[in-house]
Amino acid sequence: MARDQIDTQPIESRDELVAWFEEGSKAPSKFRIGTEHEKFPFTLKGHAPVPYEGPNGIRALLDGMQALNCWEPIMEGETIIGLADNVGGGAISLEPGGQFELSGAPLITIHETCAEVNSHLEQVREVATPLGFGFLGLGMSPKWTLAETPVMPKGRYKIMANYMPKVGTHGLDMMFRTCTVQVNLDFGSEADMVKKLRVGVALQPVATALFANSPFTEGKPNGFLSFRSEIWRDTDNNRAGMLPFAFEDGMGFERYVDYALDVPMYFIKRGDTYIDVAGSSFRDLLAGRHPAVPGERATVSDWANHLSTIFPEVRLKRYLEMRGADGGPWRNLCALPALWTGLYYDTTSLDAAWDLAKGWTAEERQKLRDDVPRLGFKAEIAGRSMLDLAREVVEIARAGLARRDYRDSQGRDESRFLAPLQDSLASGLTPAETLLARYEGAWDRSVEPIFDEYAY
Repeated sequence: MARDQIDTQPIESRDELVAWFEEGSKAPSKFRIGTEHEKFPFTLKGHAPVPYEGPNGIRALLDGMQALNCWEPIMEGETIIGLADNVGGGAISLEPGGQFELSGAPLITIHETCAEVNSHLEQVREVATPLGFGFLGLGMSPKWTLAETPVMPKGRYKIMANYMPKVGTHGLDMMFRTCTVQVNLDFGSEADMVKKLRVGVALQPVATALFANSPFTEGKPNGFLSFRSEIWRDTDNNRAGMLPFAFEDGMGFERYVDYALDVPMYFIKRGDTYIDVAGSSFRDLLAGRHPAVPGERATVSDWANHLSTIFPEVRLKRYLEMRGADGGPWRNLCALPALWTGLYYDTTSLDAAWDLAKGWTAEERQKLRDDVPRLGFKAEIAGRSMLDLAREVVEIARAGLARRDYRDSQGRDESRFLAPLQDSLASGLTPAETLLARYEGAWDRSVEPIFDEYAY
């Protein structure tokens, strides 16, 4: 997330929280695609993590990027922590361990999304190479321990890092050693949101398998294909998971508001100050009785910031965030938004995707989600292999993109961006299995070559 919300309008009631979500509904002609991706900076010499400070650190990278693209610095006190394009809507931000994130602008087509990614990576290389570091597209840092991983100077991350070990075993790994690519997509109404949320949650394990790309930890295979996804199974189960209530009768904005109100808070932000309220209730803030800010009512900013600290497989804001994929190489950064756009932004494809998943029970959905990090395409649901299911899902997405019929200057539609997924399905191997084969073969059981072969 690039920056916290700044909107001091008070919120007086639960109904206003529901209305806040409802205001996110858009006409289909206004639907947009927002792609976010994270990547690990590493030193070209020695393949070490990159600290924030120093002449060749993350701060120097941000300063160089700002000079290059003239985006507005995002500051926390005197510290630069990101950049914002106030014209196009994109932003650059830092994740807790220095993961460098592009939060893309809301765009109409995948062609535009991929052009945006290309432009960003070219700029990053132009600034980073003279500083002596590069970037790795992977779901988890393959080499560094937690102790070796730097900590970025952001107040919210300090609060989270203190709280995470109290509620799960992998919270710090999630914060400091993982990367994702996600896409944010719009809904047209409450009913459209519910249908898309259900499809997204049910089929998120398909995306996890297709993009599984985190098989190494501290220089060795970790026993998983997507260890990033496994980490989320025990990070903080009060704010993560498969949202079983989303499939129940009566699901809508109100039900999600009630869920979010019951997720413990991390912080309240006043000015540039983060107040640690980890574990407390947003309901108390809404009622004006939170002990950290006695007598103060919740604001729109408080609500938006609280929602950003909830981490289910699909997250509802004023749009839907698909959160199940590992970070990966350049081609996959375009494939992820292509997959979900093809499923969500074509009515026939959305119906077909729901037909695939609507008969599954909550227990079946959960078992698939639990099995995929380890088994990938070999996982099963309702007697069907993930490989077979993923092939059908990708074909549904391809058909949806073809029907959208947005073409580039060479006359190609958006379905071409699914090619890396189709290649994986043809081979029957997830990206992680391809990495493991390289590790056991040409790499001679070392992860060092990954920094050359899989760098941007």
